[in-house]
Amino acid sequence: MSNSTQLIVFDWDGTLMDSEARIVNCMQAAIEDLALAPRTRQQMTEIIGLGLAEALAILYPEGSSDEHAALTERYRYHFVEANQTPSTLFPGVHEMLAELNEQGHFLAVATGKGRRGLDRVLEETDTGHYFHTTRCADESFSKPHPQMLLEIMDHLGVEPGNTLMIGDTEYDLQMANNANVRSLAVSYGVHDLGRLLNCRPLDCVDDVSALRNWLQTKYILAA
Repeated sequence: MSNSTQLIVFDWDGTLMDSEARIVNCMQAAIEDLALAPRTRQQMTEIIGLGLAEALAILYPEGSSDEHAALTERYRYHFVEANQTPSTLFPGVHEMLAELNEQGHFLAVATGKGRRGLDRVLEETDTGHYFHTTRCADESFSKPHPQMLLEIMDHLGVEPGNTLMIGDTEYDLQMANNANVRSLAVSYGVHDLGRLLNCRPLDCVDDVSALRNWLQTKYILAA
């Protein structure tokens, strides 16, 4: 590993923010609103990380475009307005982002969230100023397509070899592989360790403290 990392790209949900319960509860409420066939909590957890359109196509492959549009509207209503399930940054995220920012790295977000949702949580968590650019699934192809990463690198003028992608799902790590970017997995999010390791990340860490330590001792400071 070299000291040449210029750009660190983070997934959001499950990597920086503990939002699994809120996402699942909002999807469940939206499904109930429309009296659709129920889906298990596991099924709903599995689609976290994808763009909403891609997620609904997996949950309801038989659904029409009108049904998907209605489910999208109800999910967004619950997530933005009605649901009160807490969704907070994992402990230590603010400190880690501040440290990386002070060290001069480009920081970015590539997320399955929509632009409205990401901008909202960046403001609520006072983290927007840490990131040099962000990309969302409603303005790009969804993970694991590499477009979000490719656009981030192009915007910042950084090569794949100088970029690291950090995420909690195989979608994040597959996107990195598809963009020829190295990746680091976190095991405290959605997908289990076996699925993450199948994507051949550099390593896998178990919490934000371990992530911060890994970046400092094994990555950034390694010659």
